[in-house]
Amino acid sequence: MSATVESGNATQPVDIATMRETAAMLLGPDDAPQALPPAPEQLDTLALALREHMQLLIPEVETAAAREAKDSTARYCALARVGEARRKLRLGNGCTPPTRVAVAQKFARCVNALCDHYENLSAEQH
Repeated sequence: MSATVESGNATQPVDIATMRETAAMLLGPDDAPQALPPAPEQLDTLALALREHMQLLIPEVETAAAREAKDSTARYCALARVGEARRKLRLGNGCTPPTRVAVAQKFARCVNALCDHYENLSAEQH
């Protein structure tokens, strides 16, 4: 699924499939950690990409949630996830390799959840 997002004067695509693929590189089946973490340089690249995905998805999920009724469960859950995503964006990358992997996996789970809310809210509005 892909949509277009206005960002200032530029238009950026919301490429849910790519976001999910990036997250999957850090997560195994059922969002469990993979047996082997990526190499350190790949981990840094993935963590940065996931941060950027979250920054792109947060306003999109907020906008979609704002179109829902104020007492909507979908709105409440989406906005709660947005708050959690904002808190995770304040995390550092971690000092030790295991911590860096754990932080990147948190980002990956958060991206997956934001993608779910984006898709669910977009489907409800069509």
